[in-house]
Amino acid sequence: MSVWESPAKVNLSLEVGPPEATGYHPLRSLAMCLDWCDLIRFEEADEDQLVIRGADLPDGGENLIWKAISSKRKPEGRPQLSIELEKSIAVAAGLGGGSSNAAAALMAWADLNGTAVTTDDAAAIGADVPFFLAGGLRLLEGYGERLTKVKAQPELAMAIVVPPFELATADVYRAWDRAGEPKGKSLDGRQLPPPLRGLGPFRNDLTPAAIELQPELGDFIDDLRERWGQQVLMSGSGPALFSWFADAGEAEGALAAAPKEARAVRAARFRPLGVDRVE
Repeated sequence: MSVWESPAKVNLSLEVGPPEATGYHPLRSLAMCLDWCDLIRFEEADEDQLVIRGADLPDGGENLIWKAISSKRKPEGRPQLSIELEKSIAVAAGLGGGSSNAAAALMAWADLNGTAVTTDDAAAIGADVPFFLAGGLRLLEGYGERLTKVKAQPELAMAIVVPPFELATADVYRAWDRAGEPKGKSLDGRQLPPPLRGLGPFRNDLTPAAIELQPELGDFIDDLRERWGQQVLMSGSGPALFSWFADAGEAEGALAAAPKEARAVRAARFRPLGVDRVE
């Protein structure tokens, strides 16, 4: 049996381009791995089984864990797997939990078979999957498959609040296309904490589209900005919202003031690793 940590991420910045001939949108994003993790256990078994605790998610072939494993193993003579997923990361929130789980599955399968995982393997599963193989703080370009390591290791604590609704990534991108490819509000200079100022400006181009789909999201952003007295950004396609604080104590204090209807709140710190075997 092997046990893997599968972390969340936030997109400090997400710039989106118009769809190309492939139908996919090129992006440029500064993504940061967090110490907010799911746990996944993998073990050979008599038959395939995926047990999920902590979230109501599909456990069949549509789950990204099975998609990742199926991309690597051959039908004939393949080992069967018993997999247990303990979900902690909020789902459909822009935190990359599903992609992170897929990256862990790729790594677990490679570990079981004594093989390696490539960026191409990961990119074939989803745009965020290559990032979770690497972790840390990375600039993502192309469709997420081109990664550049950023040397800074921000000693910051993040306060993350997930509003009480879900947003499907595909729906947000379609809304962005319909809205005429709007740009998000740009933050720079003193609007950013000192450890991040050299990495800005930050903006999330999907924020206007996400608010169009869920107007309540705009109210959440305004409410948190007023409660916290500082800027608030959305991660990925949303609706997870975050801001940064000097230490865990300040982040926890900010979360104590978060709206009670939020479906998840978390204080998290920078994680230099991506998915990682812990047992």
